[in-house]
Amino acid sequence: MDARHIGELMEELGRRALAAAQVLALAPSAQKDAALAGAAAAIRARASAILAANERDMAAARARHVSGPRLERLRLDARRVETIAAGIDAVRMLPDPIGRVAAEWSRPNGLRIQRVIVPLGAIGIIYESRPNVTADAGALCLKSGNACILRGGSESEHSSRALYESLTSGLLVAGLPEGCIQLVPTGDRAAVGYLLAGMSEYLDVIVPRGGRSLVERVQKEARVPVIGHLEGNCHVYIDRDADVRMARTIALNAKMRRTGICGAAETLLIDAACVATHLAPIIQDLLEAGCEVRGDATVQGIDARVRPASEDDWYTEYLDAIIAARVVPGVDAAIAHIAHYGSAHTESIVTENEATAERFLQRVDSAIVLHNASTQFADGGEFGMGAEIGISTDRFHARGPVGVEQLTSYKYVVRGTGQVRPL
Repeated sequence: MDARHIGELMEELGRRALAAAQVLALAPSAQKDAALAGAAAAIRARASAILAANERDMAAARARHVSGPRLERLRLDARRVETIAAGIDAVRMLPDPIGRVAAEWSRPNGLRIQRVIVPLGAIGIIYESRPNVTADAGALCLKSGNACILRGGSESEHSSRALYESLTSGLLVAGLPEGCIQLVPTGDRAAVGYLLAGMSEYLDVIVPRGGRSLVERVQKEARVPVIGHLEGNCHVYIDRDADVRMARTIALNAKMRRTGICGAAETLLIDAACVATHLAPIIQDLLEAGCEVRGDATVQGIDARVRPASEDDWYTEYLDAIIAARVVPGVDAAIAHIAHYGSAHTESIVTENEATAERFLQRVDSAIVLHNASTQFADGGEFGMGAEIGISTDRFHARGPVGVEQLTSYKYVVRGTGQVRPL
């Protein structure tokens, strides 16, 4: 498809999104919820077709020798399809944030002022191989009163299209415009460039979800604000006062439950004061689970299978069964390591010492900090938000899981009785 036709296609998507956003901003909660219920029902009814579409994507990915972690992110099964539908149901049951009065007060001159929650408008969402993002993003935008234009990766083309058709069914059931949720109908990479640089007349924000190269491109080329994170270099710190059984369980889960998600632990830090009791069992658990461990000299001394860690390893988001491990002289050294090497995403401390835990939670400046819990809980669904579009490491507007409330803004509504401002 040539550039002119790409431009025409994207402009039409933009016009439809702008018109739909105006409808959605005023749509009652019941209508939005009816669309979400219809979408979840359609996904369940069409589960076989969705799985068949996903198998087409998986076969194509295997033929291209796509790596194991990427295949795992792409793969759907019956349980995952039900999880997608259940996620839409969870979003539907959330309180509608639109129109909520966040604060109100009166001035001495009699003016009454309210800060009222409103949608952002129209959102562009660019993502890679996870087909579930199609449903999560569409549901979250709909609930929060935003129109959205979705651009999934070519590797999940058939899966995303099948899920999108279920979302459209929900819109039709509820009598909402199909422009509320749109999927870019071409895999041409020029469409991404146009979405980033040529749609500022229609889009209010861009949300990228994917690897470093995608996010870097979005942050560089977008002509509207971007919500997202560049990478998830997440840490688990095992303190001297950690329960060893808990430490083993959390470290193993944080790394190995799902290695390809942004909340997977990439670096393990262990207090030098508990090396004799904690280090060997934790490292051996990881090795036995099939994780490659890259460690400093002390960690290497535990097991011959541990490879030496380089300076680059402390910065790396592996998204694979690999972890870097280092011994540090206490909580302050762990905090300093995270500040220097981390990506401000998610960090966890394991300790029974409440004072040490509070020191870590207060001083680590990341979007999510946890005490005695796996970093794999860095997920909007696990936070009770129904679903998420992604995790934001920004300090402006949204930080942490980006769910329904994070896809809103506010305006001030001022009511008077004829007041004018004196000269």
